Amino acid sequence: MPSLDDQLTWMDARYEELGVACSQNDIIADLPRWQQLMKERAGLEPAVLDWRAYRSLLDQIASTEELLDSPELAEMAEEELPSLRERARAQREQLKLHLIPRDPDDDRNVVMEIRAGAGGEEAGLFGAALLRMYARYAERRGFQVSYMSVNDTELGGVKEAVFTLTGAGAFSRMKFESGVHRIQRVPSTESQGRIHTSTATVAVLPEAGEVDVEINPNDLRIDTYRASGHGGQYINRTDSAVRITHLPTGLVVTCQDEKSQLKNKEKAMKVLRSRLYERIKAQQHEAYAENRRGQIGTGDRSERIRTYNFPQGRVTDHRIGLTLYRLGEIMDGDLDEIIDALTVNARGEDMKRLALE
Repeated sequence: MPSLDDQLTWMDARYEELGVACSQNDIIADLPRWQQLMKERAGLEPAVLDWRAYRSLLDQIASTEELLDSPELAEMAEEELPSLRERARAQREQLKLHLIPRDPDDDRNVVMEIRAGAGGEEAGLFGAALLRMYARYAERRGFQVSYMSVNDTELGGVKEAVFTLTGAGAFSRMKFESGVHRIQRVPSTESQGRIHTSTATVAVLPEAGEVDVEINPNDLRIDTYRASGHGGQYINRTDSAVRITHLPTGLVVTCQDEKSQLKNKEKAMKVLRSRLYERIKAQQHEAYAENRRGQIGTGDRSERIRTYNFPQGRVTDHRIGLTLYRLGEIMDGDLDEIIDALTVNARGEDMKRLALE
């Protein structure tokens, strides 16, 4: 594998080459080609700028080291060198991040699914709390929330919810939320004050477009019906709810949020394409599939990626051993600290696999 310096030198040269190409009249006249090259150049720019800043630091270090031979300036040089070397070390670590292969799905919108697991009615209430948490997080990040279907319970819980988040980088922010979430608290119906443990599973799928997944209309069975359940703000009460069954796989998607049958069908097709897209990816990357199955699991109490402990006011993400005593803020959608930590950890694991020098 080429060294870190070799790869970044190539990226710098390619960046300059693209700059020259995009100024050529024949390229400018070919708008799709020009846009493609400009997009490639923009993708290289952060790494190239950091690389040039790093080389500038190395030049400063070399110049300062030359001053060590000067009786008048040696003391000043000795004071400056540790700081310059530390900055160069940190800059080199930053450069490594640029060489981690980017997840091609990071810029996609997201289809999210929440399902109550073990714990009966309390699990449904936890599902509703998670739904609210993600909706509030979406509001903070400027993502648009669109509900597909919400199957609620008598006490206002959620048995199952399917919704989308639309916005730049939505999947990159939400992809680590897949898995079993566990709650520990005293239910309002508990007279003895005992702590109950319940679970809910969360699945996060990158939204797929028609170009990603081609679906034969003959493979679909489409049924319409009246939306059922309490629903609250999430559903309408007309006969416009849509259920789509993909016959080859048995996948079933429902949408009952819109009053228009056509809009519900369009939303349901988005979810179906996303689920089929995930299947295709899983077949191509079996290791990914095994990892996701391990994350999603069955919803049993013994499985979890994160625990929300109400008596102690803490949230613990078990994958990275992170514990925060800000449960109230987190349940209100303040998830960035957790998501940022998971992102940094994933990048660290990627760097280990790449064994960058």
